Parts: sequence; C-alpha cells; structure tokens
Amino acid sequence: MSHKSSKEIRRVNISSSLESEDISLETTIPTDDVSSSEEREGTVKITKQLIERKELLHNFQLLKIELSQKNLMIDNLKVEYLTKIEELEEKLNDAIHQKQLLSLRLDSQLALQQEDARKHQALMKQEMETILLRQKQLEETNHQLRERAGDIRRSLRDLELTDDCYEKLKSLPEDQLSIPEYVSIRFYEVVHSLRKELSDLQMKKESLTEELNGYKSQLKCLTESYEDERRNRSELEVRCQRLTLELADTKQMIQQGDYRQENYDKVKCERDVFEHELSELRRKYEILEVSHKAQAKERNDLSKELATVQQSLNLLQKDKDYLNRQNMELSVRRAHEEDRLERLQIQLEDAKKAREEMYEKYVASRDHYKTEYEKRLHEELEQIRLKTDQEIEQLRSTSKEMYERENRNLREARDNAVAEKERAVIAEKDALRKYDQLLEQ
Repeated sequence: MSHKSSKEIRRVNISSSLESEDISLETTIPTDDVSSSEEREGTVKITKQLIERKELLHNFQLLKIELSQKNLMIDNLKVEYLTKIEELEEKLNDAIHQKQLLSLRLDSQLALQQEDARKHQALMKQEMETILLRQKQLEETNHQLRERAGDIRRSLRDLELTDDCYEKLKSLPEDQLSIPEYVSIRFYEVVHSLRKELSDLQMKKESLTEELNGYKSQLKCLTESYEDERRNRSELEVRCQRLTLELADTKQMIQQGDYRQENYDKVKCERDVFEHELSELRRKYEILEVSHKAQAKERNDLSKELATVQQSLNLLQKDKDYLNRQNMELSVRRAHEEDRLERLQIQLEDAKKAREEMYEKYVASRDHYKTEYEKRLHEELEQIRLKTDQEIEQLRSTSKEMYERENRNLREARDNAVAEKERAVIAEKDALRKYDQLLEQ
C-alpha cells in the first residue's frame, strides 16, 4: 500500500511540475505587450491560455501512460527475479539431493568393490595353490624326462652296425628291440641304401664320362673331315669360275672372227671335254653337298646327345650332393636335438625362477594397486565435496548479488522519485506564483 501511495504522489508531482513549466514558458512571452494593448488582445490571450492548458493536460495524460508502462515493467522485472530466485533455490535443493545420492552410491560401490576384492583374492589363493601343485608334478616329470634323456643320449652315441649285427637285429621282432637298437637299424637302412645309390651313381658317372670322351673324339674326326671337304669344295668352285671365264673369252673370240670355221673341231673337242668335266664337277659337288648335310645332321645329333649326357651327369652330381647333404643334416639334427634338450632343461630352471619372481611382483603390485586405489578414491571423494561446496558458494553469491542489485535498483528508483517529487513541487510553486502574477495583470 505504501508503494502504491508513493507511486500516486509521484504521478501528481510530475503532472503538476509539467503544467507549471509549460505555463511559465508560455506566460513569459506576452508580458512585454500587456501595457500597450490590453483591451485589444484580451480575447486572444484567453483563447491561447485555453489551448495551452489543453495541450498541457494532453501531455500530462501521455506522461501518466508512460509512467504506468514503466511501473508494469518494474513489476515484471520483480516477478522475473522472484522466479529466478525460486529456480536457483530448486537447483540448490537438487544439487544437495544429488550429492546425497552420490554419497550413497559411492558407499554402495565401495562395499561392492571390497567384496569383489576379497573374492578375487580368494580366487588368486586357490589358483596359486593349483599352480604350486602343478609345478611339483612338472618337476617330478621333468626329473624323469631328464633321466630318460640322459640314458637315450648315452645310448645314441654309436649307431653304426655291421652287416652281421644288422641281420641279427632285423631277425628279432620290434617289441624286443631297445630304442638304441631300433634307431641303429633305421640308421643302417637309410645309410646303406644311400651308399648303394652313391656307388651306382659313381659307376654311371664313369661310364658316361667314357661315352662322352668317345663322342668328343668322333666329333673331332668329323670336324677334320668336314674341313677337308670344305677346302676341296672351295678349290672346285675356283676352278669352275676359271672355266666359266675361259668359256666367256672363247665366245668373245668366236664373235670377233672366223674362229669357228678354222677351229671348229678343236673347240668342239674342248667343249665336250669341258662339258664332261662340268658334269663330273656337278656330280662331285652334289655328292659333297649330300655328305656335308649328313655330317651336319650327325654333328647336330651328337651335340644334342652330348647336351643330354651332360645334363644327366649334372643331375647325378646333384643327387650325390643331395644325399651327402641329407646325411650331414641327419647327423646335425641329432646334435641339435641334444642341444635342444639341454636348452629346455635350462629354460625350465629359468621358468621356475621367473615364476617365483612374478609371484613376488604380483604380491607387491597387489599391495601397491590397493593403496593407489584407496588414495584415488579418497581424492575423488574430496574433489566431489569441494565441487559441491563451490557450487553452493556460487549459488549463494549469485543470489546475494541479485538481491543486492535489486535493492540497489529499488533504492536508486526511490531516490530518483523523491528528487522528481521535489522538482515537481518547486515547479508547481513557480507555476502558481506566475499564475497569480498573470491573474493580477
């Protein structure tokens, strides 16, 4: 009620001050002309005053409307601030409720994790017990295997057998044979077959080398005969060319004179001789050509046979190398197996030591992780508590700042209203004074 009454007083003061200001502005202008024309302009002054009064009343109404709008805006701002305060209070209550829920959830999770840790520890104990039992069993089996491996290694040193020993051992059944005897029999069979193959291959190699030498000698004789025939053929070709040149010369001499009539018989005899020689030379040439083709064919066949023989010889050499290498690999494999057995024993000892070290590391890491988990959990709880305290302090500070801002705004509005009221009162007094002066005039 006091707020509404102060608003009404403020409106009345503002309206009175505006009226007094307008009257003072308008009445100060015609004071210079009153003494000269009072009767003549009396009616004009009255109409002007009425118009000015209506304008002042209109402006006053407008100011009232603006003032009411501003009051409505202030009321709306108050409602908005109150709703904001209620929302912030609701958020604060929700944050407190969430904090309680988080604390309860954290307690339940802690209980569950502790229960899980106890179960996990019990399972680990059971697993360690089973591992220890398994380790004992493996140690016993390892000891037995080491003893058996030593016996086998000692028995597998001399594996070579004679033919009589092989026949004796072969006649026995496999169930009555020991491991070294069985391995020596298998080794003898493999090595004996390889030795037989090696001897056969060596004999084949010697026979093939002899054939290769014979083929080489035949090829040398054929090449020499081929060279002789080629030389004879070249001589015959030169002779044939010479005869053709002489024939051309004789033909030219016949064209030059009566050589035909004088030396007809002589030329005919020479022609017959030359034709007979030419036919003989052609026949010899054909025979040499045929023999040359046959020798070339034989040479190609011999070269092909030589290539096949050389290839088979290379294959036999490769087979021999392969068998030697296989024999060496078997001996190397036996040595590797012995080394492997020794390395496995060393690795077993290392595995025992590593298992003990891992168990110690596991115990240490379990304690370390447990302390680290408790420390992290404590830090997270502390962070959650600090965060909730900070949020509560922020909400308090924001609500306090909002209240202070609103109080400051209201205080400033009150001071402004009081100042406007004082100005309106002063303006009203001035207007009344000027109005009285005008009435007196």
